[in-house]
Amino acid sequence: MVLENVRWETYVTLADARRGSVPRMTYSEGVLEMMSPKRKHEHISSLIGRMIETYSEIKGIEILSMASVTVKRSDLQKAYEADESYYVTNMAQVLKKEELDFEVDPAPDLVVEVELTSPAIDKMELFATMQVREVWRHDGTAVQFYRLVNGQCECIPESLELPGLDSALINRFLDQRLQTGETTWIRAFRSEIQ
Repeated sequence: MVLENVRWETYVTLADARRGSVPRMTYSEGVLEMMSPKRKHEHISSLIGRMIETYSEIKGIEILSMASVTVKRSDLQKAYEADESYYVTNMAQVLKKEELDFEVDPAPDLVVEVELTSPAIDKMELFATMQVREVWRHDGTAVQFYRLVNGQCECIPESLELPGLDSALINRFLDQRLQTGETTWIRAFRSEIQ
């Protein structure tokens, strides 16, 4: 569902009044997009999250999971709730904070965005404006990695937040997601990266 000409204050009231995190909301300068994720969407984002967490554990890379935390900036009139999000580079800066103020604190360093339909809001432009360092975007077919470079999201083959992890490996394992249970699947991924 997409609503236009929505005031920032109305968006904040709606976001704060929800119970739980559904519908997921994205807001950009008066446009409010609301989505209730389907099984395929949630399955892909969850599996990507499991791979990120497994890879960081095996490689000894400290991360801080933020799941689908609401990142909002009234000064930019923008807000998003990623499917998965993590602090890596800026983890120490936010580690001890129970609540974050994104007008002061950095946005998560790594964001996973699964888009199975055409969004009303250009999420890549939104992530760039909000200074997200790295975005993993899955379009229903494959994941691509993007890095913030000079204010723009540029496609990259390998993660800079999780060095040594490339999109080809993530895609190979996502292509196998319906062949086994998740425990067997993540064990295979773990064996591949050890």
